[in-house]
Amino acid sequence: MKKVIAISLIAVIAGLVTLSFRTESTKKTNYPSSVKDSVGSVKAFMSVYKVLMSARCMNCHPSGDAPLQGDDNHIHAMNIKRGTDGKGIYSVRCSNCHQAENTAGLHMPPGNLKWGLPPANMRMVFQGRTRHQLALQLLDPKQNGGRTKAQLIDHMANDDLVGWAWHPGDGRTLPPLTRPALVAQVRLWIAKGAYAPSAKAK
Repeated sequence: MKKVIAISLIAVIAGLVTLSFRTESTKKTNYPSSVKDSVGSVKAFMSVYKVLMSARCMNCHPSGDAPLQGDDNHIHAMNIKRGTDGKGIYSVRCSNCHQAENTAGLHMPPGNLKWGLPPANMRMVFQGRTRHQLALQLLDPKQNGGRTKAQLIDHMANDDLVGWAWHPGDGRTLPPLTRPALVAQVRLWIAKGAYAPSAKAK
């Protein structure tokens, strides 16, 4: 009887070990490696940086208080200003021209219900930032909208205003990566340690 019980216990333990191994194996398959890797992390961020410095992103993350326009990043016409909430000032509001959807036609006003710049108290500047500076800024809740690393990934993956960059209307160049590819690189950058490129990197 004791032998039967012992054999049964061994079988149960073996089953639990196998189940645990399979579960762990699945986790490793579905998510990027979380092993610290400064080289791999920085390499991933370099790809992210190229997207964030593209016109579709940088035009709404300028160094000044006027939005930018076009693939050449020229200052927005009509003397548009950020305002406290990022939606313009006085009667000159972003929503005057930017509606819920893109206006049809070449270079016509793009649209989204959230259209505007980041607010004045959280300007989230991309323009002029080095790779080192922008990486640190994205990781700092005091500068990134109060986001954790997980929330930063979610913002890149699911925010519909971010998604507009890949549906910008006629006559506008798309970012250099697809949105899924960008999100994959953000995940990889963070999973491998969220390292910032060297301040000396060009």
